[in-house]
Amino acid sequence: YLLSHLAFSDISLSSVTVPKMVTNMRTRRQSICYVGCISQLYFFLFFGILDNFLLVVMAYDRYVAICHPLHYTTMMREGLCVLLVSGFWMVASVHSLLYTLLLARLSICADITITHFFCDLTALLKLSCSDISPNMLVIFTEGGFLYLLSLGIVLGSYIRIGTIILKVPSTKRLLKAFSTCGSHLFVVSLYYGTTAGVYFFSSSWDSKDIIASVMYAVVTPML
Repeated sequence: YLLSHLAFSDISLSSVTVPKMVTNMRTRRQSICYVGCISQLYFFLFFGILDNFLLVVMAYDRYVAICHPLHYTTMMREGLCVLLVSGFWMVASVHSLLYTLLLARLSICADITITHFFCDLTALLKLSCSDISPNMLVIFTEGGFLYLLSLGIVLGSYIRIGTIILKVPSTKRLLKAFSTCGSHLFVVSLYYGTTAGVYFFSSSWDSKDIIASVMYAVVTPML
């Protein structure tokens, strides 16, 4: 159930940016209308944060499967999964709408060249002639809170899994745990590492940020 929602979210996340990028490369007309840019931003933020929530609940799912296998069917019952995913969709809608409305109120400077392959929030903020301090405040408070909370749950789940496995170490248990968590852990590391680099630790926008954006916007969904 969770994988099906993650698959849909990943396909949608890539579909928001990749077709337009390929069209621009093919036609050599690298332009986008204002409404199209704002729409692209909204849906990119929406599916990006939805991906984040799904990866978090899947980390908890792995924790329950390994640390509480006998209680798995009661702790991760279908009704709870439906409730969680429904909540994630609603929170993602509010989250992306908040950022999009805050951006839409800004005035854009004369230079409207976006140094990116899609309408990313950080690249668009750099085009503004208005005061962007409210936008930055929301990014570092609301965005930072969601990021740290999600990362904390993921790290807590995997630390607990590691503790349980190392109590009675065996090659069979290690291989089983790796087969259960390996792909998820790799994608989570790639997703959170590149996202933090772009939105929280980057002071100046350059080619490294674009490469990092490709990693979490294209490569991670593909994996």
